[in-house]
Amino acid sequence: MRLPGTRYQEHGWEQVRKLLGQCSLQAFARASSPLDPALLLEPDGATALSLYVDAVARAIHASGGRGAAAGNSYGDTVAELALVLVYELQARPADWDALCAAVAGEHARLGRFWEQPGGEAQLRKKFNDLYAVLRDKVDSDNYQAACGRPCSPNRMYAYRMLDTAFHEIARLFEGWREHAAQVGAILGRELDAMPIEARRLRSIADCRPEWVLRWSESLEAFGGAPGPLHTRSKRFASLKASPDKIGAMLREIGDYEQISSNRDRDWLQDAGEATAWLDDYWRVLGESEQASTPGPDLILELRQDELDTAEPAEVTHDAPVETDEGDPLRLAAAAQAVSLPPSYIQAAAGAQQRGSWAVRSMADDSLPVRLAVYLKLLGPFDDSYPAEWLDPATGELPTMQQLAGLDGISLPTLRKRRDTAIARLQGALSKADKENGEWT
Repeated sequence: MRLPGTRYQEHGWEQVRKLLGQCSLQAFARASSPLDPALLLEPDGATALSLYVDAVARAIHASGGRGAAAGNSYGDTVAELALVLVYELQARPADWDALCAAVAGEHARLGRFWEQPGGEAQLRKKFNDLYAVLRDKVDSDNYQAACGRPCSPNRMYAYRMLDTAFHEIARLFEGWREHAAQVGAILGRELDAMPIEARRLRSIADCRPEWVLRWSESLEAFGGAPGPLHTRSKRFASLKASPDKIGAMLREIGDYEQISSNRDRDWLQDAGEATAWLDDYWRVLGESEQASTPGPDLILELRQDELDTAEPAEVTHDAPVETDEGDPLRLAAAAQAVSLPPSYIQAAAGAQQRGSWAVRSMADDSLPVRLAVYLKLLGPFDDSYPAEWLDPATGELPTMQQLAGLDGISLPTLRKRRDTAIARLQGALSKADKENGEWT
C-alpha cells in the first residue's frame, strides 16, 4: 500500500521488522554488548534508551545484505528505514517507556524470562510490538505533513486493513470457482457463472465498501474467526456503520497508487532522451566546426544549407512575424488561466526563429506543442530559450499542465502531440543522416 508521505506500509516492512528484532537481540547479547535486558527494568529509562539506540544502530550498519535490500518502492533500503525508526524512538521516549513496562510486567510474572527457553523470542516480540506501533505513528505524522489532513496511527492501521481486505477479495474473485460460496456471500447473490465483478476488479479503487463489509462478515463462517470489522474490538468502530468512509479510503489508496505507479520512470525516460539529443547536438556541432561549415542553430538546426536556398520570406527576420491564430481576448484569457502574462502567446510566438529547421518541421504544430517538445528535449531552461518563452514566475518554460491549458487540450493529448512532433523530428534527422554523409 502506498499513501502520501508514508514509507513503512509496503511489503518491505516485513524485512525491516525482522532486522530490527535481530539487531535488538544483538544489542543485548552479553558477548558483544555491555547491555543487559535487566536495564529495561531500571527507573532511568533515558540512559537505557541511549545505550540501546547506539548499540542497535551499530548492529544495523553491520547488517550486510539484509540491510541493503529494498525496503519500499521509493528507493529506501531496509537498513535506512530501520535506522530512521530507531532514531525516531529516541525522540519518542513514551514508546520506550511502554516497552519497559511490558518487559517489567513479564519479569514480574516469570523473572528473567529472557534467559529461559524461548525467552529470546518473547523479548524479540516485545520489540516487534514496539516498532509496529511506532511505524504507524511515524507514517501518520508524515501523511499529515504531506496532505494537510489529520491522520491518527489507528487510521493508518485502518488503511492497511482495507488494503489487505482488497487483496483478499481479489484473490477470492480470481478463484471464484473454488470459493463460490464465499464470493456469493460477498456479492450478496448466488453464483451460477463467473461474476462480472471479478473482471472489473482491477485496482483497489474498484473495490466496493459493501464487499469489504460482507467479506469481514463471511470470515467467521469460511475462515473460523471473525473478520476485522466484526470483532469486539473498537479499533474499527467508526467504519463498521460507515460504508461511505470505507469507500473514500479505498478510492484514496487507489488514486495515489495510480498517480505514483510510474515511480518517476517517465521522468527518468525523459531525462535519458534529452541527454541523448544533447549528445547528438554536440556531436553534429563538433563535426561541422571541423569541416569549417555552418553548424546547427541553438536548438536543432541540422541543415543550414537549406536556409541558403530558401525563399527570402522564409528566412528573413525583418518580415512580420506571424503569431498563432486566435482571438486575442481568448488567448489572453487562456494565458491568465494558467498564471501566465496575458500577452504570453503572442510574445512567445513572435520570439521564434522562423528560419529554424526545427520550427519549420513543426510548422503545423501549435506553439504549446512546440514548447512541450523543447521542454522534453532540452529541459525547462536552456540558454537558447528567448526570454519571451519563459514563465516570469519561475524563469523557466511553462509546465506541461500550463501548456495544455494554453492549447485548450488535456494533458494526455498534449503528450501525444508532443511525442508525435518529436518522432517527426527524429525521422527528419534520420533522413538527413542518410542523405548527407557529413552528418553521420
